[in-house]
Amino acid sequence: MIKGLPGYRYTVNSIKILSEEVVDLIAAGEVIDSVAAVVRELVENAIDAKATRISVSLWPQQWRIEVADNGEGMNLANLKLAALAHSTSKIATARDLLKISSLGFRGEALHSIAQLSDLEILSRPGFSSSPSSGWRVVYNHQGETEMVEAVAIAPGTVVRVSNLFANWSSRRTAGPTATQQLRGAQLLLQQIALCHPQVTWQIHQNDRPWLRFGPAMTTQQMLPEFIRGIRAGDLQYLKMDVDPPESVEECHENLSKSWLEVVIGLPDRASRGRKDWVKIGVNGRMVRSPELEPTILSAFARTCGRDRYPICFVHLHIDPALIDWNRHPSKAEIYLHYLKHWQDQIHLAIDQTLKLNPESLSAGVNPIEKLLRVSEDTASYRTRPTPLESAENPQRIDVPKLKAIGQIHNTYIVAEHPEGLWLVEQHIAHERVIYEQLCRRWQVIPLSTPIILANLSEAQLEQLTRLNLEVDPFGEGLWAIRSAPEILCDRPDCQEALIELSHGGDLQAAQVATACRSAIRNGTPLSLTEMQTLLDQWVTTRSPRTCPHGRPIFLSLEESSLARFFRRSWVIGKSHGL
Repeated sequence: MIKGLPGYRYTVNSIKILSEEVVDLIAAGEVIDSVAAVVRELVENAIDAKATRISVSLWPQQWRIEVADNGEGMNLANLKLAALAHSTSKIATARDLLKISSLGFRGEALHSIAQLSDLEILSRPGFSSSPSSGWRVVYNHQGETEMVEAVAIAPGTVVRVSNLFANWSSRRTAGPTATQQLRGAQLLLQQIALCHPQVTWQIHQNDRPWLRFGPAMTTQQMLPEFIRGIRAGDLQYLKMDVDPPESVEECHENLSKSWLEVVIGLPDRASRGRKDWVKIGVNGRMVRSPELEPTILSAFARTCGRDRYPICFVHLHIDPALIDWNRHPSKAEIYLHYLKHWQDQIHLAIDQTLKLNPESLSAGVNPIEKLLRVSEDTASYRTRPTPLESAENPQRIDVPKLKAIGQIHNTYIVAEHPEGLWLVEQHIAHERVIYEQLCRRWQVIPLSTPIILANLSEAQLEQLTRLNLEVDPFGEGLWAIRSAPEILCDRPDCQEALIELSHGGDLQAAQVATACRSAIRNGTPLSLTEMQTLLDQWVTTRSPRTCPHGRPIFLSLEESSLARFFRRSWVIGKSHGL
């Protein structure tokens, strides 16, 4: 390790040509078929070089790309080897394929780009012992050095690609249009930025500033820049340490620390009409995972409305030995060892994030609390956990303390909490409570007196049987229902409920219908004790923000909002109607 600029440490890795033995073990590299593919390879190299600022310039009509970064840079010896086939500093032996920690590792990207374009690289190492100037190297189409000259350049690397696909005209004529090229590059850079929020990104189009995003502390701060209509307050972030798998094999002992990050759109505030924002990152790369995506969707079951899908980004940070990046040529799909363990951890993290807690409830903070937080910044005490502490300790969930104080139109419970006032719709709050109880314990019991139903179709009979209800013929066009869900058995409308259940859907749909049928009706007067009991049950449910149909359950009126509306002034040392 060599000390460089203040706050940085640089590792000097020599570029070497991989042996044939290692090359034969690597899945074939992805074809460079678009501007976005070139941008991806160059940007990933910049991130591997520990860049904190990356500038991408695009001229799609001219088939030109330039990527500049402030990363470690390369010396002249490495520059001369950089564009040769299978040249890389990321791996050296076959064993390195089992513990890949970089975004790139095949040593094919620059060589492939050189074959399809005119390539030149300017670079200067960033550590203090490097020369005061850098080098510019121009390569031929075999990736061999064609020209070398000294240049004045800041520490970092600039890669210039021009005349892309000039010697392969079919890819220009049959490929994406200039607009599609730009759109593809934009989506790609957004995905990479989500995995690396600490990087500052500048994108130029035809010599004009086009996009700029970052840096940010977390992905929660980045997402509103990419999803129209979403605010940071509509999202919730959680960081959770993950224990290693219990059944870890001997070859995977001494693993490094693992953790995961989750950013979700709160289902009562943000959702999508498509599954386009259910995304997964692993160790800094966005990946497709047919095994993990259903896990995310199942964790959001019955929280979004009909034909709506969650906004969710899960980023796994795990020991490289537990990942096989060599599954797919584009590295977009991977194998995870101990898959069930990671599925369980993702489900747990989403469950924790969906719960009500003070950090996800209030868009504002009351003035007294602001003063305490300012004082905390210069003192050694803490009156409450910081957002980061709460996120890193998901087991510590502070359930809001609600106090029932009344009922409006026998429909809405008025509840007081430390930061304001809530209106809670009693029917759908109770529906959420009952639904989760049914999910935990769906029990069908015999009826003391069978219920007779008439004129049931074959589909209705199959549905009742599928729900494990006992159905017997009772004459022409009549059937005796001899068992029913426990929660419905003593209800006077049990017959109507059974007819409703017979009209289709899976077990989950039946549980939703049963919960809706069994919940307190709007218009029902409740005592303060009954209201308080319902509130206490509701706030501890797994997903208290929405009912199983996706409707929001509560409306929050924060103290800060009330103060603004009534134009109250808060002045220390004076009373202004406090």
